[in-house]
Amino acid sequence: MSKEIIHTASSEITARIFGICDAYAKEIEAAFGVDIGNRAGADGDAITVSGEDPEGVRFAAEVLLRLREEAAEREIPEQRVSYIIGMVRDGQSDALTVLDDSTVCLTSRGKPVKAKTVGQKQYIDAIKKNTVVLGVGPAGTGKTFLAVAMAVKALRAKEVSRIILTRPAIEAGEKLGFLPGDLQSKIDPYLRPLYDALYEMMGAENYARLLEKQVIEIAPLAYMRGRTLDDSFIILDEAQNCTPEQMKMFLTRLGFNSKAVVTGDLTQTDLPSGAKSGLAAAVKILSGIPDIKIHYFTDRDVVRHKLVQKIILAYERYEREQARPKEHGAPKKAARTSKEK
Repeated sequence: MSKEIIHTASSEITARIFGICDAYAKEIEAAFGVDIGNRAGADGDAITVSGEDPEGVRFAAEVLLRLREEAAEREIPEQRVSYIIGMVRDGQSDALTVLDDSTVCLTSRGKPVKAKTVGQKQYIDAIKKNTVVLGVGPAGTGKTFLAVAMAVKALRAKEVSRIILTRPAIEAGEKLGFLPGDLQSKIDPYLRPLYDALYEMMGAENYARLLEKQVIEIAPLAYMRGRTLDDSFIILDEAQNCTPEQMKMFLTRLGFNSKAVVTGDLTQTDLPSGAKSGLAAAVKILSGIPDIKIHYFTDRDVVRHKLVQKIILAYERYEREQARPKEHGAPKKAARTSKEK
């Protein structure tokens, strides 16, 4: 029997580590085949990890130590626990240390915006080092939010003089013409995720002031045609809904001292049936070009509810099965014999 003890400074930290109804402790027990207990003391709590497999005990203890660091500052999201378990199990726990110093900027409420996964940290580093970055991956991986955070950081540091955010106004099952109001009112719902990210970073008043001064511009992709965008941080969101021609048009708007980030999910294209995605084409065409980085997110980078990760995996599994050729097709007709002829 192998055993390790992790000490915590207070029962509040221990409660955060164990989760509601000990959900986190049970998840760790199931992942590594160990038993986790707790003993309260005058100077804090002592969490015990025991089991027949020394490696399983060591891995579980490492997860608990990581959680202890985070529990000292804040509540721990359920998805975060699963992510740490997966990284430790895969022998990538050392990569978690790079996330400690990954703060991009502070929100209007003083909350730090930082990478929550190694994939997100690599994405941030790619934006720092390259002029054009294509962030490709499933929903909930922080593609747009982190890109906006990097844009706000660049604006605050006076590295650029304006932020330009754009999306293709493609209908996702609903009809744009039936929405009330003028053209701007009709396209506003399509740009709402970009508004929300900027509100979070800047606050409503500061955002409105910069928008009025045209330091921030949010517009449909069609409005980019014919422009040259100098000294700008440009973000194209939902790029899977661009046509190849639109993508080429957007990328050739890039001016001097500008940076462009293109984000999208190739599994959620809303283009008409048979139409090619500009993002899919760009990934193939631009691969290997210096100063252009294509970063792929995976389901492990999903930072929304843990169920989102399972939904993504389920859809990927279903799509693979649909794409797989049938093993047993219709039986071929037997060749006619000479008598039958």
